[in-house]
Amino acid sequence: MLLGGRQVNTVRLVTPSGTTLEPGVTDQYFSPNEARCSIVKDSGDDPDVTNGIKIFAELTLSENGVEIIGGEGIGTVTKPGLDQPVGAAAINSVPRKMITEALEDVARAYDYHGGFRVTISAPAGKELAAKTFNPRMGIVGGISIIGTTGIIEPMSNSAVIETIRTEANMRKAAGNQYLLLTVGNYSEELVKLKAGELSARTVMCSNFIGEALDIGVSLGFNGILLIGHIGKLVKLGSGIMNTHSAYADGRMETLMACGVLAGIDSKVLARLPECATVDAALDILYEANCAEPLLSALSERIAYYIDARVKGEVVTGAFSFSKKHGMLFKTEHADELLKYISEE
Repeated sequence: MLLGGRQVNTVRLVTPSGTTLEPGVTDQYFSPNEARCSIVKDSGDDPDVTNGIKIFAELTLSENGVEIIGGEGIGTVTKPGLDQPVGAAAINSVPRKMITEALEDVARAYDYHGGFRVTISAPAGKELAAKTFNPRMGIVGGISIIGTTGIIEPMSNSAVIETIRTEANMRKAAGNQYLLLTVGNYSEELVKLKAGELSARTVMCSNFIGEALDIGVSLGFNGILLIGHIGKLVKLGSGIMNTHSAYADGRMETLMACGVLAGIDSKVLARLPECATVDAALDILYEANCAEPLLSALSERIAYYIDARVKGEVVTGAFSFSKKHGMLFKTEHADELLKYISEE
């Protein structure tokens, strides 16, 4: 529109994944000095808080090169370890590359040899950012333009794993040598209650415990400490590293196996399969005065499996608790790792 002086209603682009799209263009305006327009984001069936919002681009000419800045509703990076440096707009390298290449293509088509200044904005972004991970990751003032493939996968596991990687990388960039993983909101609350000064150090891995351990190894941490509710961590006792219920259960089976190893009466163990929650199973075990030996066996099995996952390359440890029964167990190196993390 800026170089050709004509309104554009659709734009053809090839996403990083290789898919070609032709989205409709809205809010067109152009003059000899500037052009701007928007495209409505379509997240399909994904529960994305930015679905349906308008993403604007405003373009002016400059002497040379391509300058990409963030406008209204685009966040600013305030912590090291992210895709962009501190102080830059939270527009990641892949979309920056796409924007630059698109502008270079158009410049060649119109035999234009100057530069461009691009402002990306999302008027609804500041309000919506509070519903994203951005505040936690030190991106303030708006949303991020991430764009690794250009295509949103509904409930994408890879997106969650990349969020874990990004947060862990930030901790490493901040100089931390030990990674503190939490499994969910309960463990986050426990850290705030028991060691509030460490709450800014946590990386929530959700159900992706195995992947989080892999990330910790790949980033070169010296140790990894995991804090999680027993309802999730019990599954590690059978080597289940994705604790989502749709992936695997095995909670009662794991408790029964640990009970056998601990020499607990089979009549007590036979009552566990009727339990809907681990807390309910613990009620039975505490009533029979045999919870401690079973939890000790479980702790040893969890230590074995998480150490096997990292192949002994880093020191690992775990704390587990129940909101009903309190702190339940800690693996061999858990206290040692907590001490190192507290001293960093």
